[in-house]
Amino acid sequence: MLTETRPSYRLTGSTGDWEVVMGLEVHAQIASKAKLFSGASTAYGAEPNSNVSLVDAAMPGMLPVINRACVEEAVRTGLGLKAKINLYSRFDRKNYFYPDLPQGYQISQFAHPIVGEGELLVDVEPAHGEPSYQFPVGIERLHLEQDAGKSIHDMSDDETYVDLNRSGVALMEIVSRPDIRSPLEAAAYVKKLRAILIALGSCDGDMEKGNLRADVNVSVCRPGAYEKFKATGDFSHLGTRCEIKNMNSFRFIQQAAEYEALRQIELLETGQQVDQETRLFDPNTGRTRTMRSKEDAHDYRYFPDPDLLPLRLDPDFVEKIRASLPELPDEKRIRYMHEYGLSAYDAGVLTADADRAAYFEEVARGRDTRLAVNWVNQELFGYLNKQSLEITDTPISAAALGGLIDLITDQTISGKIAKDVMLKMIDTGKSASDIVEAEGLKQVTDTGAIETLVNEIMAANPKQVAQVQAQKEAGHAKPKALGWFVGQVMKNSGGKANPQAVNEILKEKLDL
Repeated sequence: MLTETRPSYRLTGSTGDWEVVMGLEVHAQIASKAKLFSGASTAYGAEPNSNVSLVDAAMPGMLPVINRACVEEAVRTGLGLKAKINLYSRFDRKNYFYPDLPQGYQISQFAHPIVGEGELLVDVEPAHGEPSYQFPVGIERLHLEQDAGKSIHDMSDDETYVDLNRSGVALMEIVSRPDIRSPLEAAAYVKKLRAILIALGSCDGDMEKGNLRADVNVSVCRPGAYEKFKATGDFSHLGTRCEIKNMNSFRFIQQAAEYEALRQIELLETGQQVDQETRLFDPNTGRTRTMRSKEDAHDYRYFPDPDLLPLRLDPDFVEKIRASLPELPDEKRIRYMHEYGLSAYDAGVLTADADRAAYFEEVARGRDTRLAVNWVNQELFGYLNKQSLEITDTPISAAALGGLIDLITDQTISGKIAKDVMLKMIDTGKSASDIVEAEGLKQVTDTGAIETLVNEIMAANPKQVAQVQAQKEAGHAKPKALGWFVGQVMKNSGGKANPQAVNEILKEKLDL
C-alpha cells in the first residue's frame, strides 16, 4: 500500500525529542572504458599501477584531454534526474594533498557544474508492515571530477603502498539537498538513485567495488527547526553537520546515520558541541570515528583549471541524448500498473531494481500476470531475502521459474506442490518438469479417483457429514465442516488431488 503521508522520525533524548536532517553526496563512477582526462583503461582488478598514463601520474608537461563519452554520460544522468543541463560548465582545481593524488589537486567542477537543480521522487518501504510512501529529494547539482588513487595501509607495519589505477577515473558527484529525514530514507534515496543510474547505463552501481559510494551528512535539531530552515533557507536553524565518508552498503548507511545522530544528541545534551568533521564508519563496531576536520570550500582554494577550456554544449547535442533515454524506473512502474494491472506496491518492488524488472518480464511473458507476480515477488523474493541473496544470485533462472508456473497453469501440479518443487529445484538444479515426473507429483484430475476417496472418507466419518448438514440447515452457505473434508481428501491423496475438483465433488455428494 502506498500512502502520501510521510511519517515523522524522532529520537528521544534525556532532554526531549530530536529530529535528523541529512543530505548525501553520491559518487558514481562513469561506465567508460577510458579515464576522464586520459586514455588509460578503467578495467577493475588489474595489477597495481598498470592502468596509469603519464597524465594520471602527473608527469611534468602532461596535459589533460576531456573524454567526450564521460560528458555524454553526465548529461544523460542529468536528464534522467529531470535536472537542468548547463550548456556552459567549467573545470576547477580543488587543492589538497594525499599520497594517492599525484597532482596535489583534484580536477573537479565548483562554480559552474555540468548539471544543475533537479528532483528525485524516492520510494520508501518501511519494515513491520507499515505503509510505503514517497517523498521528494532536491538535487542541488551533478558535477564531473576525477577520482583519486588508493592508499593501502595493511601490507606493511610502517609503510603505505599507493595504487594509481583508479587515479583519474571519471566520477559524477551527485549532491542532494538536506531533504532526507531518517536513516531509512537515506538508504532508500541511494537505492532509487542507483536504480536510475543502472537503467541509464551511466554507472554499473557496483557498491562492493566502490563504483557507487555515498558521503552521508548528518545533523540533528529540535522539532520545528527544520521547518524554519525550509521557510527561510537559513542553515543556522539546523545543527552542525558531520560527514560520514565512503559508505558502500545500504545497511551500513542506515546503521552509520543512526549511530551518528545518537552520538550528536548525546554531545548536545551533555553541554558539549558537535564539531564539523569527516568521520568513518566501522561496520564491526557499528560506530563512527573521526577521520579529519571537515573543510569548507574556501579551504580547497578552488580556481579555474588553466589547462582545460570551459565546456560549451550545443543544444542539439543535449536533445540527441534526451531522445536516446531508456525507460526509467518511475516510467516502468506506471507501465506495469497499466499493462499488467499490478498494484503500486507490486510494481514498485519489481521496478526498484533493473535486474528484478528484467527477471519479472521474462517470467511474465505469455503467462498469467497474477501468477507471475506472486511467484516472483512472494515466493522467489521471499526465499532470496531469507538467504540474503540478490536477484542476480538467484539459483532459479527466469526460464526455470516460468516452467514451474506453466505446470500450475495447465493443472499438472497444484500451487502447494509447486512450492515444494521450487525448493527441490534450488537444491538440485533440475527443472520443475523433471522433478515432477521423477517423483510422481502430477496432480490427480481423474474425477473417478477423487470420487472414490470422497466416498471412503464420508463413509468413515458420519459425524462430520452430519455437521455439514446441520450447518447447511442453519443457513451457512459454506459450512465450516466442508473444509475438514477437503483437508482429508488432500491428505489421503498426498496433496495431489485437484483442489477445484475436490470441492465440486464434495459439494455434490454433500448436497450443497
